[in-house]
Amino acid sequence: MIRVKICGITNIEDADAACAHGADALGFIFAESPRRMKPEDARKIIKSLPPFVTTVGVFVNEDKREVERIADFCDLDYLQFHGDEDSEYCGSFGRKVIKVFSISGKDDVKKISEYNTPDFIMLDTFSKGRRGGTGVPFDWHLVSELKRDKKLVILSGGLKVGNLIGAIMATKPDAVDTCSGVESSPGKKDHAKLKEFIALAKKALIF
Repeated sequence: MIRVKICGITNIEDADAACAHGADALGFIFAESPRRMKPEDARKIIKSLPPFVTTVGVFVNEDKREVERIADFCDLDYLQFHGDEDSEYCGSFGRKVIKVFSISGKDDVKKISEYNTPDFIMLDTFSKGRRGGTGVPFDWHLVSELKRDKKLVILSGGLKVGNLIGAIMATKPDAVDTCSGVESSPGKKDHAKLKEFIALAKKALIF
């Protein structure tokens, strides 16, 4: 079964709805973004979550000590790095790591082979000056022959109900991630979209 990560959580109501509808992981952004969270606010939400829901902290080119401070304070399960972090940096933490690769062409796909430390790789859309949350998909065929080398793959980048099944069929990911695709406005989730997206992803293997 494909796992589902809902990113850009900013409030307890959206976190509760995502969990109720079957989300496997929730993402909290600690980098420049309309969805940026203060560690104190993220911690309150995380402490209220039901068991077995994975929590992910999203960082961009952050100082290692600050990442560790926030991770310890919020009790994060995974660290997601969405910047220019190298393989050595990614492998220097005592938590599981997701490394994001922004895809615009085949050269971006080749960079993935330079990393041997992440537990997951995330494939997202390249956008100049922005790190995710664009709502725009990339050309999924660019990664159709990606050599995974036992790495688990999360597909992101403009995923929503209308394109989810096509994206899964083209890339065969282990998990999918969405943020703006289930929002009514930046930082506020549409609970009907949440429910439909998660249900559709969970059924994807029947297609």
